[in-house]
Amino acid sequence: MQCSAKEERMTLIKALLVMLLWGSLFPMVKKGYSVFEIDTAQTADVLMFAGARFVLCGAVIILIAHFRHERVCTDIRRSIVPICVMGIFAIVLHYACTYIGLTLTESSKTAILKQLGALFYICFSFLFIREEKFSIYKIIGALIGFAGIVIINAGGNTGKLMLGDGLIICASVCTVVSNLASKKAMRMNPAIITTGVSQLTGGILLVIIAACMGGKIPVFRIQVLPVFGYICFASIIGYCMWFSIVKDHSLSKLFIIKFSGPVFACIFGALLLHENIWHWQYLAAFILISTGIVVAHLSRKETKPDVDGR
Repeated sequence: MQCSAKEERMTLIKALLVMLLWGSLFPMVKKGYSVFEIDTAQTADVLMFAGARFVLCGAVIILIAHFRHERVCTDIRRSIVPICVMGIFAIVLHYACTYIGLTLTESSKTAILKQLGALFYICFSFLFIREEKFSIYKIIGALIGFAGIVIINAGGNTGKLMLGDGLIICASVCTVVSNLASKKAMRMNPAIITTGVSQLTGGILLVIIAACMGGKIPVFRIQVLPVFGYICFASIIGYCMWFSIVKDHSLSKLFIIKFSGPVFACIFGALLLHENIWHWQYLAAFILISTGIVVAHLSRKETKPDVDGR
């Protein structure tokens, strides 16, 4: 089904709003470490913080779905697998890598590196998805984007990927896997139910893992509520909006819009954490990775539609 020009504009606006919310979350999570007095050297405490966030977010989203009288697919067995895959990749693996990675690198740099998953999908989806076709443009795009990884680590890192960077890149790949799983899950369930259940199950798993590692539950005080409240608000609104868009639109096209995330993350990182975003490496990496995505998309007119059959 073709979308009208007005619908396309509304989709773009919604997607950009999601990117603004997600971009603000990188520095806000780092601020959360400070106000909760979390020792970032303690991985278990960091994971417990992430788990608490998504248990609350998932529960709130499920309550919203209940009051909206959303209906769950009667064939639970068919829909539970992709939802569990979403929970594992979108929450457990993705945020374990992200939260630990944020303790090791700047939020603005993190936001740039997290776009590499989208680049990998656009360039190499033909290896895994039958509907996608090989294109030399995709390979060139991948090489340009990879140059961005090298550039962003130039200077103090002596050209080597640090642990934090590697974790963030793993998180970006998990994002792609979770988005692919979400398209299958939402063929059978409303986006809001799929989002809520995956976040609740993923959050519970994170809490269990953190508890087994000796993690402590964050101490809530009045002064931490604005920060944690915003983190949960941005997560709930952002994820519900994003997965409702993913349900009906091509992932490849949405992943181009997703690259606006680092812009918002850099702005909020400078405003909230006073990070120095004026590194030549950041600008060069931003240009190279975005160029890689654009070059990879030069072949889109030659290929068949994306995995959703559009």
